[in-house]
Amino acid sequence: MNRIHFFIAPLLFLLLITPPAIKAAEQSNYKGWERESEYNQMYDYKERDSLKGSITKFKKIVPLPGMAPGTAFIIKEGDDEILVHLCPWEFASPKQSGIQTGVKTKVKGSWAVIDDQDVFIAAKVKQGEHFEFKVRLTRDGTPFWTMSPEELAREQQPE
Repeated sequence: MNRIHFFIAPLLFLLLITPPAIKAAEQSNYKGWERESEYNQMYDYKERDSLKGSITKFKKIVPLPGMAPGTAFIIKEGDDEILVHLCPWEFASPKQSGIQTGVKTKVKGSWAVIDDQDVFIAAKVKQGEHFEFKVRLTRDGTPFWTMSPEELAREQQPE
C-alpha cells in the first residue's frame, strides 16, 4: 500500500501545481472553441487590428449557442465601449489571465460580427511595459487552448 502512495502522491502534487493554461490545453471540453469550429473561423489573422483603452469590466459569455462559456471584457476606447472575446473560461478566467481593469491596455486581434454585433476577438493583451497575455498565434491565429502542452509551453516562454 505504501508503494502506491509513493507513486500517487507526487502525481497528485504535479496536477495541483500545473499552471491552469497547461492543464486546460490537455482538456478537450471547449465545446465550440475547437480549432476548426464556426467560432474560430470568424477570427481572421490576415485582418488584424488593435485597440487601446482601459478595461472597465469582465464578462462570462457564450459566443454562439451551445458553446462552452468564455472570458470576455469591455474595453473603453475614447467614447466607445467594445466587447472583447478572450478565450474559453476553462482556459483562463479573468483572475487566471492576470489582466486588470482600470489599466492602460492594448489589445491585438480581429473583428467579427456575432448576432449582428461587432465584437473583437483577442490574440494578445498587453498592459504596461512587462505584462502580456497571449491567446492566439500571430502568424495564423491558432488558439493556444488547441495546442499540445509542449507547444503551449514553448509559446509561453519569455522572449
